[in-house]
Amino acid sequence: MTATRLNRPRYAARLNAFKRAGSKGISGMIAGAGRVGTLDAADLNYPDHFEGQTPAALSRMLGDAGLALNGLAMRYYTNPAFAVGAFTNPDPAVRREAIDLTKRGIDAGLEMGGRLMTLWMGQDGFDYAFQGDYGRMWDDTLAALAEVADHAAEVDIAIEYKPNEPRAYALMPDVGTTLLAVRETRRDNVGVTLDFAHVLYADEMPAHTAHLIDRHSRLMGVHLNDGYGKRDDGLMAGTVHPVQTVELFVELDRIGYDGVIYFDTFPDHSGLDPVEEARTNVRLVERLRAVAAGLSGDAALAEAIARQDAAQSQRIVAAALYGA
Repeated sequence: MTATRLNRPRYAARLNAFKRAGSKGISGMIAGAGRVGTLDAADLNYPDHFEGQTPAALSRMLGDAGLALNGLAMRYYTNPAFAVGAFTNPDPAVRREAIDLTKRGIDAGLEMGGRLMTLWMGQDGFDYAFQGDYGRMWDDTLAALAEVADHAAEVDIAIEYKPNEPRAYALMPDVGTTLLAVRETRRDNVGVTLDFAHVLYADEMPAHTAHLIDRHSRLMGVHLNDGYGKRDDGLMAGTVHPVQTVELFVELDRIGYDGVIYFDTFPDHSGLDPVEEARTNVRLVERLRAVAAGLSGDAALAEAIARQDAAQSQRIVAAALYGA
């Protein structure tokens, strides 16, 4: 498997989570993330966070806050027509606009030293039977992905899949469909970002998903959060599914993932202080990563897993998490 090629900082966060931390637009959000003290990096949304700003100015803001750029994430909101699809839009002119917007985002990221572009294609899907030509939507999306990937081969293009929202059905709702798209795109710089909450409500097991991505593609990003598996709750990491989170860390260690852990959480939904919420994310994850590190080389756990002995494996994991 090709080694992951990601930026070096350890923890990054969703900047829009810090809207309450500052009232000065993107500069306030970056400053809020910097006040956490335990974050290394941040992602910027394109084009939202670049409105009225230059890449150079945004780089200075990040540096002043003690943060590095992890990467950019595309947001297809600028044209109301994107509501019917960006890469899947039936109008060739709108599809062209979405592709060209993505290329401009890649160029802006490169100007800031970024090498990762995350694509969450929430508008690409359908809501009704007989609404779209599935073959055409698939072919249009793959053609767009290939063109975007070819624009800058040194930039990783990571697909962040999600079952639905805002469309009732996403074109790429799960890991299997996404990996099929990556395979058919046939570009070495196209891979997958794993979002924990998205995986849960795609009815998948996070560690299994990470294994499949590593087996068939490249894991380009890990978005940590938690939820109850019914929607994209964006809760703090490890607060609902600590055992599954630990298992994911064990699998990430096994496959050699050394990229960024990105907190994609929504403190505003619960009225939480975003700075304190981010600090809690880091503390929880540091603890769960330490547990995972101990379990990674546990011979008794390995033997229990080899026998598929869930009773024994759960006792071992519970002792590591909660004490004997």
